Formats: sequence, structure tokens, C-alpha cells
Amino acid sequence: MAFFALLVLFASTVPALDRLGVLTFPTPDRPVANIISPEYSDEKTRDDYGEAERVMDRLGIKGPGLGYYTVRVARRLGSGATIYATDVKAEFVDRLRARLTREGIGGVTLILGLPRDPRLPLHSVDVAILSHMYHEIENPYEFLYRLQPSLAPGARVGVIDMDRPTPRHGTPPALLRCELAAVGYRQLDFVWLAPADGYLAAFTPPETLPPPGAIQPCRQ
Repeated sequence: MAFFALLVLFASTVPALDRLGVLTFPTPDRPVANIISPEYSDEKTRDDYGEAERVMDRLGIKGPGLGYYTVRVARRLGSGATIYATDVKAEFVDRLRARLTREGIGGVTLILGLPRDPRLPLHSVDVAILSHMYHEIENPYEFLYRLQPSLAPGARVGVIDMDRPTPRHGTPPALLRCELAAVGYRQLDFVWLAPADGYLAAFTPPETLPPPGAIQPCRQ
């Protein structure tokens, strides 16, 4: 099973591309949160609440930020899995690489992504986790569009976030559903993670992507 752990990302902004022959995407009709930390909460608290185990069970994972999900998925799946961890900040990638080395965890491919493109291999990912960072994606429509080709048939995309406005580092569930549906993703599951923070929403990607010009932005 190939697995992609996508953590706290996208600190920098990039101007919309509008040159001849280059795809253009609608601008999100809501604020985009700034990155304030490479990690969400502290790992002990999240583990005490059983967050990672519940999320992995719910997404059917049997068997980067600073790597909360990356290391836990690697430990659960073992050496038989392919795990991708991507971030747009080289500093965070380097810190995760050092942690993996320190903890003796192998089988993780680290990728320095772009703000609107995770730069993953085609059809390589069975499960993608976007943990407490969706509200920081500078253009979610373009990101989701460029994520789709990397997803294998039957793949699932899990989004973990807080139910609060994007400027306050969360994404209201209705806004999340709207933005993913605008690119053709369909929600499969939704569960509150209490006593851990926030919720998990799981989606399946579209087989065929809509033309970028047909994507209608959602309002918060």
C-alpha cells in the first residue's frame, strides 16, 4: 500500500498563473490562514486522546510538519508500505528527515513540494492525510486538482481540521465539503474526534477532473 502523509504546509504564496497555455484556477472566496507552527498541539496529548489510531482505523489503514502521522503510519504499516511525506518548507523536510533517522524509521520518501502541487508520483497514493493544514492551502482548488493524478483507484483523502473559520486555523465542515465537491471529490465519511480536537472527513477523488474554468469558488 502506498501512503501519503501530508502535514502542516504552504507558508508562502505564489501569484496565480495566467500565461497563455497555463491552467488557471478560481481564487478561494475566503481567507487563507498563515502557518504559525510546523506542528499542531503536542503529540502526547493527541496520543492520549487516541487521535492517530482512530483516524487510521477510520481510513482503513491496516497493519510532514514534524511527522505526527508519518511516524505513526510507518510504525503501523511496517517496511512493506511506501510512505510519502511532503512539505513546501525545506526546513520542515530536513527536521522530519532527522527525526526519522533518530527514531530508526525507514520506508518514508520525503518530497519538497510546491504551494499548489504536492509533486507526488502518478497513481501512487492509496490514502492521503491532510492534518490540521487544509485552511493554510493558498489555493485549495488547484491543490486538489493537482493531487488527483497521484491518487490510485479507490484512494481516500482524509482531512483533519477544526470547525472554525479559516482565519482562526480551521475549516467549517460545510465549506470543506463545498470546496472538495467543486473539484469533484465526494464525501464518504465524517466523524468528530472528541476528546481529540476537530473532525475527520474522508473523500473519494473524481475519476475525471472538471475544467479549471468551470470550478465555482465556495463562500465561507
